[in-house]
Amino acid sequence: MKRFTTAYAGTAAVMLLLDALWLGLIAQPLYAQQLGHLLADEPRFGVAALFYLLYALGVVIFAVAPHSGGATRKTTLGRAALFGFFAYATYDLTNLATLRDWPLGLSLIDIAWGTVISTASAAGGKAAMDRWARVAG
Repeated sequence: MKRFTTAYAGTAAVMLLLDALWLGLIAQPLYAQQLGHLLADEPRFGVAALFYLLYALGVVIFAVAPHSGGATRKTTLGRAALFGFFAYATYDLTNLATLRDWPLGLSLIDIAWGTVISTASAAGGKAAMDRWARVAG
């Protein structure tokens, strides 16, 4: 159990750091330009926290934990990339299908970002889990 808790902590830490940088420094102007009329005046931090808690858990369950028994880093990261791609594509393609004037370019960027952040987060989770396994021995 401790090994998976460690994997979760590593996954969540990387995800929060990267998404804070992405949303705070890079993507915010793009979102404001493309979706400004839809953005809330203030973010709903409780909902955002729930997303991060659940998404990090999903990365651990579907990418990191199944490969805890010595699977290669490549396998773990490949699964994480697919998880991120499919999760973000589900959101973005649904928006393209159902919302008027949803920007295709933004969806492509978002799907790519979901793939990248999921992969990087899984790398952090696997590294934390592998380190814990070596220390715990």
